[in-house]
Amino acid sequence: MKTLLKTVFQIILLIVISQLTDAFVRWMQLPVPGSIVGIVVLFALLKLNILRLEWIELGSKWLLAEMLLFFIPATVGIVNYKSLVVHSGLPIAVTIICSTAAVMLCSGLIGQRLSARKEGETG
Repeated sequence: MKTLLKTVFQIILLIVISQLTDAFVRWMQLPVPGSIVGIVVLFALLKLNILRLEWIELGSKWLLAEMLLFFIPATVGIVNYKSLVVHSGLPIAVTIICSTAAVMLCSGLIGQRLSARKEGETG
């Protein structure tokens, strides 16, 4: 029960940070999404030791584990755009496949380089 309450509190903390950065972006009329500013702010808070990793670790792990659920509304919402899918479905599918492959390739290369660097430091 204690872990559940801790997780809920941490998720609420992440939501508060997200809402505050969203409000800041709207107030400053910045051309950047509030979620991106939120990630930068969260990173800065963690690096400056203002926010400790233990304060958000359980909540962030739960959100990452359940991330697939957050994509369901977007996937179901595509039903409203049947004409778009019919007319531009192939270019959209090619774009999705190519961008997914690019992300996988970049992630793999970065992972290999970081792993090699880490092995070089310890070996």
